[in-house]
Amino acid sequence: MFTGLVEGLGQIERTDPEGSGRRLAIAWPGLPAAEPLELGESLAVNGCCLTVVLADGPRFEVQAGPETLARTNLGGRRAGDRVNLERALRVGDRLGGHFVQGHVDTTAVLRQRRPEGEWEVLAFDLDPIWTPLLVPKGSIAVDGVSLTLVDVEPEGFSVMLIPHTLAVTTLGLIQPGDRVNIETDILAKHVRQLLRGK
Repeated sequence: MFTGLVEGLGQIERTDPEGSGRRLAIAWPGLPAAEPLELGESLAVNGCCLTVVLADGPRFEVQAGPETLARTNLGGRRAGDRVNLERALRVGDRLGGHFVQGHVDTTAVLRQRRPEGEWEVLAFDLDPIWTPLLVPKGSIAVDGVSLTLVDVEPEGFSVMLIPHTLAVTTLGLIQPGDRVNIETDILAKHVRQLLRGK
């Protein structure tokens, strides 16, 4: 379980095919030396919960299986690309974002970014099967970043980003046409499933 509050920007150093999956070697320059990653630890990489399979100081490796590569943007990431990183929520931690599982539902494509003073509005295109799970002022995770929805349309949504979020996450770097990982709110998914059962 995560909060969607990104702890650091990592950089992919290498991607290696592993059968139908892929192994990603990532550097986390700002990782506190006093809190090193542990083998087997869960880590959100662009909002996707992955397991650390090798840890060496600020460098680590994770494996992404075929389902992960098909459902997320990690299959398109290359050496040099930046990724959002967040460690799993510890009992007793503050919950500043919202409950994020790290189970990416789908991807969306950035349609437009529009400055509004120091802030920016980002508008995304999203498959319409997912938009019924979105509500204005509700929560969404975009590349693992917990955000508040501004507008929801039949085939997309928009969010507004403060300067801090633009500076410390990949959302400050993406351009129109770029694909991002989307995790809709877990409560909305459960409510929809319960209603389908009636």
